[in-house]
Amino acid sequence: MAAETLSLPATEAAQRKRLLIGALLIALGLGMILLFLPDSEAEQTAKFGMNLVGSAAIKIPDLVVPVQASLYILSLVVVFVGAFHMARGVRSSGALFGIVALAFVGAFLVWATKGKSFSLIGMLSSSLVRATPIALAALCGVISERAAVVNIGIEGIMLISAQAAVVAATVTKSLGLGMLIGILMGGLIAAIHAFLVIRFKVDQIVSGVAINIFAAGITSFISSKYLQEQGDLLNNSGTFPIIQIPLLSRIPILGPIFFENNIVVYLMMLIVIVMHIVLYYTPWGLRTRAVGEHPKAADTLGVNVFFVRYVNVIVGGMIAGLGGVYFTLGSVGRFDEIMTAGKGFIGLAAMISGNWNPIGAFLASLIFGFADSLQVKMQILATPIPWQFLAMAPYLITMVVLTGVIGRAIPPAADGQPYEKQ
Repeated sequence: MAAETLSLPATEAAQRKRLLIGALLIALGLGMILLFLPDSEAEQTAKFGMNLVGSAAIKIPDLVVPVQASLYILSLVVVFVGAFHMARGVRSSGALFGIVALAFVGAFLVWATKGKSFSLIGMLSSSLVRATPIALAALCGVISERAAVVNIGIEGIMLISAQAAVVAATVTKSLGLGMLIGILMGGLIAAIHAFLVIRFKVDQIVSGVAINIFAAGITSFISSKYLQEQGDLLNNSGTFPIIQIPLLSRIPILGPIFFENNIVVYLMMLIVIVMHIVLYYTPWGLRTRAVGEHPKAADTLGVNVFFVRYVNVIVGGMIAGLGGVYFTLGSVGRFDEIMTAGKGFIGLAAMISGNWNPIGAFLASLIFGFADSLQVKMQILATPIPWQFLAMAPYLITMVVLTGVIGRAIPPAADGQPYEKQ
């Protein structure tokens, strides 16, 4: 009886929450109708380009949709999902969020493209590219925190690596050597962080913040003192060429998105796969997860806790270093002050929303990359929304995602805790 009595408030709270979310979704669906439909006309269409200029993929017809009908359908989908959630409840919050987000974004794109043409494949391809540094930052966080070491200095690591890579590549005239220097620089900064927090038990947050502050200061000083005055000699590396994967690049839609990119994007996707296999299907991954969950038990079984933490943090720093390489050698071919623009912190948000899983972190990074690409494309379409609000989209989504998942995401049990060997 006591157990039943205690469970009643929890049941009532869950029911109220379900009704509230359902009502909000119904209101959102009706709001979409009021927001998007008044500006549309009966015979108006929206054209979405399904081919990328210069792509090797087989050409397919563009997608042309009626604006009003599409807006009604997508809005009613949100209303239906809200009503269903009120009546029955949707067990998977991820599926609920995904359906509503797709419907809302679809309606927004149709509204913004009415009477115009918009390259959908171009935006999706750009989303993967823009997600690359975020994913690499998230993967750095995953491999470090799976060993129970928090590294919020990822932003600083990426910034220093970006500058080191472009200077090395410019001086040596070798993009490959520049990328190697950037990766090694990331590993070096991460090794300093690991030494401080593992050997001297320095607070992990304080150490990470110190790295970010140092990186912002030193890179800005070097940039203003040397790179701006001698740009052609020190800050003009060029970028990696686009590599088309034979046969795979010919696949419509998928080819231009996944198989026509530079080497940094390919390495990012490879690291996602390799890290997932290593973490969940190898002895090293088992040791890493054991150290992150219960380091004392792992130590009792003969696992060198300190060694595992050192290796994982340094490897994570090298991955973040590759993320820094993206900003210079993989994107613009030069270094600009604070060019990482918070991508390291967004990567940490992607890591949390991906539940410290490499594939989950990658998928979350794609959401942030899509938001970043979307705000750029919407400025090109000249929507009535001020560009300043569009530029806020990736950061707003970061806050929304963290608000929605921070209570449900479960970090490794020993995350952030220094280990004292008994």
